[in-house]
Amino acid sequence: GLKVLRIINEPTAASLAYGLDKDCDEKNVLIFDLGGGTFDVSLLTLDDGMFEVKATAGNTHLGGEDFDNILLNYFIDDFENKYKQDLTHNPKSMRRLKTACEKIKISLSTKTFDEIILDNLYENIDYQKIISRAKFEKLCEDYFLNCLDIVTTVLEDAKISKNDIHDIVLVGGSTRIPKIQSLLKNYFNKNLCNSINPDEA
Repeated sequence: GLKVLRIINEPTAASLAYGLDKDCDEKNVLIFDLGGGTFDVSLLTLDDGMFEVKATAGNTHLGGEDFDNILLNYFIDDFENKYKQDLTHNPKSMRRLKTACEKIKISLSTKTFDEIILDNLYENIDYQKIISRAKFEKLCEDYFLNCLDIVTTVLEDAKISKNDIHDIVLVGGSTRIPKIQSLLKNYFNKNLCNSINPDEA
């Protein structure tokens, strides 16, 4: 029952969310969209209220779930080293640990340390382990740097220098990770558009 006026792509929608179309001067906008399972970078040129997509690139298998799995494997190895037990054969233990990993990942965006505490995780063993944000960043470093490589690819495809980007818009829950924000800030040497909830932008 909806009357469709027109369909717009996601990067344009994110730009509109930040009101970037209100300023009529020509500008280049980079949309950095890192969600739960996919990663997309788009470069738009905005001129007189009209958006044109200049280049896009991404990785359909990169996102928050990969960061969860890196933590999962880290804790599995730690558990095995401590207790000489392999909990990967127990689906219930794995599910509980995976859920805890996602919570830890989220909390490390606001805290510099957190602790995983799971009673009776496997064979009546109570498991706890403190992890730092720095350790999490080290574990995920290759993924984070891969994100920057894709940003570079988009700029090269569009034949636009990073110095000519006016706005960087963050979309997707995984852009809350402080390291990703600091890498982007340092890369472009400017502040990011991140005042809108990235899950809703």
